[in-house]
Amino acid sequence: MCGIVGAIAQRNVVPILLEGLKRLEYRGYDSAGVAVRNANGAMSRLRAVGKVACLRDMVETSPVPGDMGIAHTRWATHGVPAERNAHPHMSGDGLAVVHNGIIENHAELHAELESLGYRFTSETDTEVIAHLLAHIRQSTPDLLEAVKLAIKQLVGAYGLAVICADDPDRLIVARAGSPLVIGLGFGENFIASDVFALLPVTQRFMFLEEGDIAEIRRDSVHVFDVHGTPVERPERLSQLAASTTEKGPYAHYMLKEIYEQPTVIAETLEGRIHKGRLLEESFGHKAQMLFDATKGVHIIACGTSYHAGLVAKYWLEEVGVPCHVEVASEYRYRRVVVPEGTLFLSISQSGETADTLAALRGAKQAGYIGSMTICNVPESSLTRESDVALMTRAGPEIGVASTKAFTTQLTALRLLTLALARRQGMTAEQEETWVNELQSLPRQVEVALSLSDSIKVMAESFSDKLHALFLGRGPFFPIALEGALKLKEISYIHAEAYPAGELKHGPLALVDASMPVICALPNDPLLDKVLSNLQEVRARGGELFLFSDKNVKIELDRFQNLTLSDICPSTAPIVYSVPLQLLAYHAAVLKGTDVDQPRNLAKSVTVE
Repeated sequence: MCGIVGAIAQRNVVPILLEGLKRLEYRGYDSAGVAVRNANGAMSRLRAVGKVACLRDMVETSPVPGDMGIAHTRWATHGVPAERNAHPHMSGDGLAVVHNGIIENHAELHAELESLGYRFTSETDTEVIAHLLAHIRQSTPDLLEAVKLAIKQLVGAYGLAVICADDPDRLIVARAGSPLVIGLGFGENFIASDVFALLPVTQRFMFLEEGDIAEIRRDSVHVFDVHGTPVERPERLSQLAASTTEKGPYAHYMLKEIYEQPTVIAETLEGRIHKGRLLEESFGHKAQMLFDATKGVHIIACGTSYHAGLVAKYWLEEVGVPCHVEVASEYRYRRVVVPEGTLFLSISQSGETADTLAALRGAKQAGYIGSMTICNVPESSLTRESDVALMTRAGPEIGVASTKAFTTQLTALRLLTLALARRQGMTAEQEETWVNELQSLPRQVEVALSLSDSIKVMAESFSDKLHALFLGRGPFFPIALEGALKLKEISYIHAEAYPAGELKHGPLALVDASMPVICALPNDPLLDKVLSNLQEVRARGGELFLFSDKNVKIELDRFQNLTLSDICPSTAPIVYSVPLQLLAYHAAVLKGTDVDQPRNLAKSVTVE
């Protein structure tokens, strides 16, 4: 949720820290700060409210060079966006801390430390950690040992980095529930909450496991597990290039990522289908054994990934596989009944979503036959902790409103459905039809993208709107949910989605001439029923905005409609999600909102 960067080197690390923060700004952008140990052995700190550019301007005005430092870009949890609440937090003049996550017992620790004479200047939970470390160091001056003792008193989630002015040769980090990665250099080393932050300086990484503590020096890294035992974590070479996080000619990351969808869908399919057949081996060596034992699927996810799971429920049950889909934050706090032969399937773009990760860890004792994740980040916690990982290959997604991650998740879910359909008696001819439809998917998405200019004109009708209603039936109801989410996320237009058949049970009361109603109209068995529902909207004066198959005949008055051609029924939900993404994007641009970094939201939600 927030972003952490740190470095220890024989050069000025401030440019590295600032560039890393800029690359992590999609994770948090309420405030940013940096603390470095300078050549005189003193600690310097600068903090600014707003985006990383505000901090960069401050650094240019008041340079703070140093060869060891930590930095942070914040998404507010405890305390409003303000300089006093920005990280790094310090105790005295010599100890600085940055922290991702939430310390649940911070109030008790705050009261205890305040009674000992420590003065608090922020409303954050993080400042508690700084003062706690300072207090422990009075009796245990070694910084590494002090961190080990401090985290024993912390309840909650944390990704933690600590530096001290009187300990110039090392940076200490700890991870519990919030990701941290170590970047390996030559005569210098780095830390971050995401590999993207460090791609300009290294492609060699070491990923900390849950409960790990690490001591980072210029020429060495020592890692200790949750029990304090020295351990070796493998070095991994990232295949990502620094340029993958650049916008290029596009006005916004979101628009770039929308237009990348034909390519990344093709990459998600690459090597997984061949000559009309699904190559199950591409799922991993444990996959076939899991699929053979699967009698049902529980899908757990959040936000956009949850909507992808809802679409998959229709697909899976259509081929005879029972499926239950649940929001991770609800699932993890209730007693779950797991039928025999059930596969646990998590879906996440980042692979670090706190509720989804906690659900996976709880599921390991719940009686599932195994766990699988559909994820976009190979090095993520979900990927490492699941039995099988099906990567979506969407590449870095910087825009907070997910687009290409969603369509590649759906593509991967279609592949999974195909694998399980085989075990339900699917014929070779049926499989070849499905595979051909998947192979045509990138081209069909390109057709949807060609509507962008027309959708921009359509979006002009939303410039003065405060509310919108999305409708759908069957697998297009989750697509309506996703369309509403996109619109509300980036344009701040209040949007809701309903199954079209539910109109008469309440939502119809909202419909009038000021309420735009958006609906996808594929040429499927439910078409006539949806058209009947739309007649109800027109009878109440509602304004209709439709995306339809070219073969659909619409006998309505006063509506706007854009048609799509050559859309395969089985993959149509994926294709129809693209015009809804473009509608949200163009509406947001017209309203002048921050498309890539909408207010109050962050890309990777690593706290509850």
